[in-house]
Amino acid sequence: YAANHPSTTDPIFIHALTHKPMSVMIHSKVFTIPLLGPYMKKMGQIRVIPGKGEQVLEEARRILAKGRSVVIFPEGLISPVDGFHEPRSGVARLALQSNVPVIPLGIYLREKNCKRVPTSFEGEPDLITWYLRGPYAITVGKALRFSGDAGDRSLVRTVAENVMSHIRSLVSESRGRVVI
Repeated sequence: YAANHPSTTDPIFIHALTHKPMSVMIHSKVFTIPLLGPYMKKMGQIRVIPGKGEQVLEEARRILAKGRSVVIFPEGLISPVDGFHEPRSGVARLALQSNVPVIPLGIYLREKNCKRVPTSFEGEPDLITWYLRGPYAITVGKALRFSGDAGDRSLVRTVAENVMSHIRSLVSESRGRVVI
């Protein structure tokens, strides 16, 4: 599954899509939170360590090979209020290397219901975006299949953009279902 990432609570809500276990790729700093970090590790979430992209993708490929779904946020960050970040290469490289379909997800939530909390992780300022009330609209797209060389940078960029384009379209569909 590949989704936009408008709030910190997205991994929680995405788990509600299916009764089957899934592993969500989550920034390593979240694993440093007492109680939450050990719980996420026990639940099989994937720790995304900056600078260790290939190692993280290898873990995701092993999980996919065992038949478990993986959730990735192609932007790699919480989406900006007014749109999207450019996709990173991980979604494309994972799809090309594992030969599994990518199911795009478009998440829409009302900005007025977001609670942004300034914090710091490991001494660095950060902003947590909680979404705890109001409609959480998610549209599930059709499976996308890609093939080719994950070492071909042009192909990887094209695949990542293709996935992100589907996500943007699905966000628009999700937005259309939310009554203002």
